[in-house]
Amino acid sequence: MTKPLTLEDYQAGQVILIDKPLNWTSFQVVNKVRWLIKQQFNIKKIKVGHAGTLDPLATGLLILCTGKFTKQIETYQAQHKEYTGTITLGATTPSYDLETEIDNTFDVSALTEQEILENTKQFTGEIDQKPPVFSALKKEGKRLYEYARAGESVEISTRKITISEFEITTIEMPEAHFRAACSKGTYIRSLAYDFGQALDNGGHLSALRRTKIGDFSVEDAISIEAFEKQISSQD
Repeated sequence: MTKPLTLEDYQAGQVILIDKPLNWTSFQVVNKVRWLIKQQFNIKKIKVGHAGTLDPLATGLLILCTGKFTKQIETYQAQHKEYTGTITLGATTPSYDLETEIDNTFDVSALTEQEILENTKQFTGEIDQKPPVFSALKKEGKRLYEYARAGESVEISTRKITISEFEITTIEMPEAHFRAACSKGTYIRSLAYDFGQALDNGGHLSALRRTKIGDFSVEDAISIEAFEKQISSQD
């Protein structure tokens, strides 16, 4: 049986792997874990941070660091990540995912499985990617999504990212299920949108799950509920 962690353990530093649920922000997960530790040990402060944001509509691996390990967060953020998900072809949205309503539709009846599979080749290696306008990146001190929600157009520069692996695992039109391994700074939403564009069609991200960060796997992660039970069983 694993020895219960003490307050000193959390302060010295722990890496907690959480399987982030749908519709939770990464910040909400951090807040919940921090609150649970504070409640358990009756303390006012404990450092907790996450190593790489997951959008609310994504699930999967979120690395949390406590105490002195929060200094290692940047190291984890820099590591390669792996995702599985679904690109829905034949429609685009302003946010490139399901956060916003469909704004354009396309006829997918002529798209062949071969075309879809061949299209993955141009999205591996070092590529120039334009981040979504619905993102937390800042331009002139303001987050991009603030411009987008205000209906203001803004010029977004491309940036170099690396996609080491990108494969379509199953096609169930109009859905193409995929697996991708990529560098820090890659927007899978942009990949979904660009993938549709390259097919002279449209596409948006309709499901996303982060499965790996470096050597860490979601298979070793626990739910927030499991963490709550784990920490409360230490009484």
